[in-house]
Amino acid sequence: MIKFGLLVKLEAKPGKEEEVVNFLESGLALVKEEQDTITWYGIKLGPSTFGIFDTFPHEEGRKAHLAGEVAKALMANAPDLLAAEPEIIPVEVLAVK
Repeated sequence: MIKFGLLVKLEAKPGKEEEVVNFLESGLALVKEEQDTITWYGIKLGPSTFGIFDTFPHEEGRKAHLAGEVAKALMANAPDLLAAEPEIIPVEVLAVK
């Protein structure tokens, strides 16, 4: 059962929007290797605002994801791609269809 999630807000630097899109699209392959990442969405919230929403069955899965390859790649690329540090918000999932 899905109980835990992450909402990550990403603000692209001017002119880096397409690179952020490419990063999110390429991240899917890395996340597919994570057993406890149930769902993972790369999303666009506005012209330069992007995000990631993902879900996990337990806290251990969320912690593993935060230490995983996508998180490492995001932090390594953040200074070049993002106008600010990623805003990482742990969430509790209340209802799922």
